[in-house]
Amino acid sequence: MRDQYMRCGEGFIICYSVIDRHSYEEASEYRKLIQRVRFTEDIPLVLIANKSDLEALRKVSTEEGKNLANQFGCPFFETSAALRLYIDDVFYALVREIRRKENERALGNGTSSEKLDSRRRSRWWRIRSIFALAKENIT
Repeated sequence: MRDQYMRCGEGFIICYSVIDRHSYEEASEYRKLIQRVRFTEDIPLVLIANKSDLEALRKVSTEEGKNLANQFGCPFFETSAALRLYIDDVFYALVREIRRKENERALGNGTSSEKLDSRRRSRWWRIRSIFALAKENIT
């Protein structure tokens, strides 16, 4: 089931806890799994270090997270779900990564910019609709 989600996903967020070194080490394993399932290293991805509000319990440094994101070639964020710090920024960054990778692939395949814009608008509308529904359910 997990492999099916990875095959169908357009982009991925890999999250680890700054208070759990094991979760940090597993982040690399998840990336390898995604690459194996997708048969490519060119995957839209964002790396997140969560629980940044628990500074006193920190086991993984910010620098380690940045280094791992550099290895992955992806954006990096330290977040706090409890305080809602940078949560929205993560999703916006993922959408930007997806669009950037699509542009790279389309330009490599000779796809017209009009066709690409049409696909992009359609996909963005679906993503926006999902966020709107989630927001309605929260309030």
